[in-house]
Amino acid sequence: MNELTTVEDSAPELAAQATTGSAMELAAPHNVEAEQQLLGAILTNNDVFDRVASIITEEHFYDPVHAKIYEVAKARIAKNLQATPVTLKAFMEDHPGLKELGGPAYLANLAGSAVASFAAGDYAQIIYDLAIRRELVTLGKDIAAKANNVDVASEPREQIVEAEQALYKLGEAGKSDTGFQSFLRAVTDAVQMAHAAYQREGGMAGISTGLTDLDKKLGGLHPSDLLILAGRPSMGKTSLACNIAFNIAKVYKRGLKPDGREGAVNGGVVGFYSLEMSAEQLASRILSEASRIPSHKIRRGDMTEDEFRRFVAAAKELESCPLFIDDTPALPISQLAARARRLKRTHGLDALFIDYLQLVRPATAKDSRVNEVSEITQGMKALAKELEIPVIALSQLSRQVENRDDKRPQLSDLRESGSIEQDADVVMFVYRGEYYKEREKPPENDTERMASWMEDMEALHGKADVIIGKQRHGPIGDVALAFEGEFTKFSDLVQPWQQGEDGYQ
Repeated sequence: MNELTTVEDSAPELAAQATTGSAMELAAPHNVEAEQQLLGAILTNNDVFDRVASIITEEHFYDPVHAKIYEVAKARIAKNLQATPVTLKAFMEDHPGLKELGGPAYLANLAGSAVASFAAGDYAQIIYDLAIRRELVTLGKDIAAKANNVDVASEPREQIVEAEQALYKLGEAGKSDTGFQSFLRAVTDAVQMAHAAYQREGGMAGISTGLTDLDKKLGGLHPSDLLILAGRPSMGKTSLACNIAFNIAKVYKRGLKPDGREGAVNGGVVGFYSLEMSAEQLASRILSEASRIPSHKIRRGDMTEDEFRRFVAAAKELESCPLFIDDTPALPISQLAARARRLKRTHGLDALFIDYLQLVRPATAKDSRVNEVSEITQGMKALAKELEIPVIALSQLSRQVENRDDKRPQLSDLRESGSIEQDADVVMFVYRGEYYKEREKPPENDTERMASWMEDMEALHGKADVIIGKQRHGPIGDVALAFEGEFTKFSDLVQPWQQGEDGYQ
């Protein structure tokens, strides 16, 4: 017990002792005295730990001995055991770094020199801030080292993306750890959201899709939500995503939000990852909808003079539309997230579309495709929460749909459905019965079947269903839409009671 006798060393002497013993680089930002004061306060009064645990971890300490002391103390306190100089002695007395500082007596010195536990929060914040500064210094050195190392396999653009990603990650460190909040604050936030919904046209809390019936089911596209839009090939997934993206971007208006922040008060800035189609092909689809010229005519340049004038006029009208397209193929989820952050920082970002999920690569290869998709969907959900925007990801469906008599898709048809269904807030399917009915055409000489088939085709022509198979915060069900294939355009379906008897405008 003699070696645990408290030594009346001053804090500066302890700091010099710790720094010399650790033989650490003096240039790095640090404050050994703050670390000693905080550790001393914890060893004197374990309740202090609860006040600082949400601010720092052992990784934030500059002196490795201090980091080890904090780690051992944390482990004991987590088990409702006392963390004092006496109890820590058994775990630390053989530590080589502690021996350099004088052995277990250093623990007693820490407890004896602690001034006041009420300042522990301030000390913890100082330690955290200095740790971030050290991370910045290290990051700067890493960037410089990589830039100086001229390697064919490492492109400068890739280094910029990596640097941006690392900086953003460092800047966001600690922001998500909000901890418990009072019910009063939660209620206030809920009331503000309801007020914003009341103020919006149509009474929506989210961004309007531009499709009235779909908005009624979803309440708009909500920030922090991951929405999956799935379907078999030729159902119109990309067309519907393009339509919604264009509808959001074309009505964009900036101003003061109800909470006093500046941002989109109508519509929004849209980012669109087109991993399958080129930017030109995607733009042609949007221009086809805006100019009402069939997309195949635009591709071939087979337009009349009047159509070409409409096409040019639509292009001029849309050139200021805040819709940004990235058609880089096979993007890793890490780079996809980094580019989205950059877009939000430079131009703003209110909604993000990804076409499509299965073409995104995981950050690292996994042992199974299911695990890779799980990493991708978790990354997309994390990105939606981080940027506080809705993320709409398109997804393919498995072939088992084609083997059923009823071709209407369901949740189990999602490829690698477990992780997609689990991480998504909303899962929607695009279904066009006309597509399948057209392939059931009977022989011309079978007049009875042909008459029945034509009747069914007439009922299904120009119609599509969006089937909401999962909605975390709302009802599921079907939404009927009109579909004009030649313009790849989805729009609201006029009901018979609204106009005429045929259900079309």
